[in-house]
Amino acid sequence: MNDLVRQHTALSDSDLEWLHLLVSEWQLLSDLSFADLVLWVPTRDGTRYVSVAQMRPNTGPTSYQDDMVGHLVPRGRRPLLDAALDEGRIVREGDPEWREEVPVRVESIPVRREGRVLGVIARNTNLLTVRTPSRLELTYLQSASDLAQMIAAGSFPFPGQQVDMDASPRVGDGLIRLDADGVVQYASPNALSAYHRLGLASDLVGHHLGQVTAELAPARGPVDEAMVKLASGYAPREAEAEGNDGVIQLRAIPLKPKGTRIGSLVLLRDVTELRRRERELITKDATIREIHHRVKNNLQTVAALLRLQARRMDSEHGREALNEAVRRVGSIAIVHETLSQNLDERVEFDEIADRVIAMVAEISPGKVECRRTGRFGVLDAEVATPLSMVLTEVLQNALEHAFPAGERGSVEVSAVRGDSRTDSRLLITVQDDGRGLPEGFDAQRTGNLGLQIVRTLVEGELGGTFDMLPVPEPGQGTRVVLDIPVRAQK
Repeated sequence: MNDLVRQHTALSDSDLEWLHLLVSEWQLLSDLSFADLVLWVPTRDGTRYVSVAQMRPNTGPTSYQDDMVGHLVPRGRRPLLDAALDEGRIVREGDPEWREEVPVRVESIPVRREGRVLGVIARNTNLLTVRTPSRLELTYLQSASDLAQMIAAGSFPFPGQQVDMDASPRVGDGLIRLDADGVVQYASPNALSAYHRLGLASDLVGHHLGQVTAELAPARGPVDEAMVKLASGYAPREAEAEGNDGVIQLRAIPLKPKGTRIGSLVLLRDVTELRRRERELITKDATIREIHHRVKNNLQTVAALLRLQARRMDSEHGREALNEAVRRVGSIAIVHETLSQNLDERVEFDEIADRVIAMVAEISPGKVECRRTGRFGVLDAEVATPLSMVLTEVLQNALEHAFPAGERGSVEVSAVRGDSRTDSRLLITVQDDGRGLPEGFDAQRTGNLGLQIVRTLVEGELGGTFDMLPVPEPGQGTRVVLDIPVRAQK
């Protein structure tokens, strides 16, 4: 619609926003009318009309099998459009049109904003299935007529009341028609069923809807009064009422066809099962986070016990082995701590990487500088956990073997993420400026326990590749390269 309006018409951006607001609401008019709607806007030179939007009803057969958006018709070909645009009134005169052997009644509704007519809605009703209307259909048609008059007067849609039509109740979900005092004149079968679920034991017709709703779905304090006003239809609002283990979603639409409120429409939907599933998901998410929190606490307890045991070891090698185990357990605990704070099983790994780097760097404070460049991005938990251990082992190996005791240096961790729109790869490089690899070193066969853990995790669990190479410049340290497949970021 934006492109068509800007290409063919002279409407301003504020006018275009009004049309967007109208189009976000006009499914309601289409369903109440049992009719197709096509929005026609005069072109910049005033010689033609361009159709910028179209809506088909959910409550009846369509009058248009083809898409009408983008069609141009010259002024004069459709007299009802001309009359509605020039006179600013709803035009219903004329005989039905025949389209593909289907009789169609055509009406034109001017779209007014701040006293100006921006365009015309053509309301097209398929007459092929016309029969004696029921009470429900008569209520629908009367409500549609009131809304059409409000559109022609510029009082509908309501400014500042943008509605999410995917989440808002629709006509078929349940409809209640109120008089000016908020008393129910008509309630559709679906609407009555929804109130029965709240605990209503009688009919709604003749009762004040706001008072009935407040009694069935009691709240605390001044919310009772707000619920009474909303369910009485005094203002365009949405809310939910909960009672008797049922939940209904309400949307009030005041009807002011001639400027004075004559009543209201209340659309409602039974959302009991939807809210129940949402609560189950919230409970499930909370349970998962609590599990991660407890796992993190247990791992920290294990690390504390290992640290305590290390202090009691007489063997230097045994003490160092236990300290390495403390760091391995700690790296896993960091991942679970991050997962305990998230709503899903994905984590921002940059924070984890920084904490792992800081944890490992504590073994040589003030001697070796560790830093990170690039971004790891968001990773799944099944990738983050082994990757945190891999990063711990690689950094620990660099700090222990690249720099003799007391020697200063630096270790840089860089991460390069592939295309975030598709399944991609994460390239991680850990490079130090230490003394380099010994002669004949083969990263795929030789190495300590830490490197064996790295190979197993990278190639087995992560499905990636691992290599350890000397930096090309002589005597410039060692480079560890990790290439890991990861899921696309969202």
